[in-house]
Amino acid sequence: MDAAIAQLIAGVSLGSILLLAALGLSLTFGQMGVINNAHGEFMMAGAYTSYCVAQVIPDPTWALWISLPVGFLVGGLLGLVLEVALIQRMRLRPLDTLLATFGVALVLQQLAKDIFGPQPVYAQAPGWLSGPVEILGQSVPATRVFIFFLAIFAVAALYAVLRLTPLGRQIRAAMQNRDLAEASGISTRGVDHVTFFLGSGIAGLAGVAATLMDAISFNLGTGKIVDAFLVVVAGGVGQLKGAIIAAFGLGLLQAGIEYSTSTSLAKVLVFLAVVVFLQVRPQGLVALRTRSLA
Repeated sequence: MDAAIAQLIAGVSLGSILLLAALGLSLTFGQMGVINNAHGEFMMAGAYTSYCVAQVIPDPTWALWISLPVGFLVGGLLGLVLEVALIQRMRLRPLDTLLATFGVALVLQQLAKDIFGPQPVYAQAPGWLSGPVEILGQSVPATRVFIFFLAIFAVAALYAVLRLTPLGRQIRAAMQNRDLAEASGISTRGVDHVTFFLGSGIAGLAGVAATLMDAISFNLGTGKIVDAFLVVVAGGVGQLKGAIIAAFGLGLLQAGIEYSTSTSLAKVLVFLAVVVFLQVRPQGLVALRTRSLA
């Protein structure tokens, strides 16, 4: 029983990390259909932002609280520049955007390597996140609990924007039918700008959270982007509910496999499970509802 509880907690913890990494990608991929290979590098930018803030502000607690909005802003601005400079010019050419964002990812990696060096750096976590927390009789690192609540906050904030604001209605309209949205007077280009800013900002936020668990390096986003894409395609493109279910589902699956195997093998088996699942349900867990008869 204790082992099952431990694996459940580990799965939920891993799922919250996956969700935070994939949330922004789900928004931009669903809205624009753009495969942004630089999403992981926006996470890296958020992580290095946390490191820079920690160099200026010696108090780890204040550094963390300031890093979260600043990391969001840095990631969002990088995404906005990318969208305006490249993606809006290639929106109808998916292969071009795939290659262009891959090139941008390489440039950002090299830039980070030149500025901060090839060796990993660290941002000190606050003292109140350094110890374990007792949950159902199990000791859980406080950093994982913090990331879980940060992911829940990000989901709630994004849901509120999409459902309760005029901007959210415009985003959902453009996501369902861009031509009809344009005919209704909605500037889909402006919506794209804001959407990419929000999605990339969430990536920067995820990067700040990653510093609580991992070292910061120029290739930090390389391993995160694959997991994020798995969550997006398994949950259903652009579906917030699907991303949440897929993130925690894959987290629980990987934690369960890791219990009897290894982390690397668990990742491979989870990837294969997603491939098999998409053969059965290619639209993902949650499909976009439309009135189309096609």
